[in-house]
Amino acid sequence: MSSEIIVALLSLAGTFFGTFSGIKLMSYRIEQLEKKMEVLSGLVERIAVMENKIITAEHRLSHIERSAAGTGYDPAALSEKVSYKC
Repeated sequence: MSSEIIVALLSLAGTFFGTFSGIKLMSYRIEQLEKKMEVLSGLVERIAVMENKIITAEHRLSHIERSAAGTGYDPAALSEKVSYKC
């Protein structure tokens, strides 16, 4: 066999090996990204639920404040009496 054929066969084998390794690495990285996306998707869903709960709590609080407005209740006076400690 001539040296050109041997070099061509070695180059072909190296190309196949490199391509196969690249595909395998790409598949692994895509799998890792899919796992991260699953985690983020769960986080986004939980944030949406919390936003809805906050909106509901704000509506309930404003309703309570409006109800208390006619009774002479002054939330500002109450907040001056209560000290919040963190």
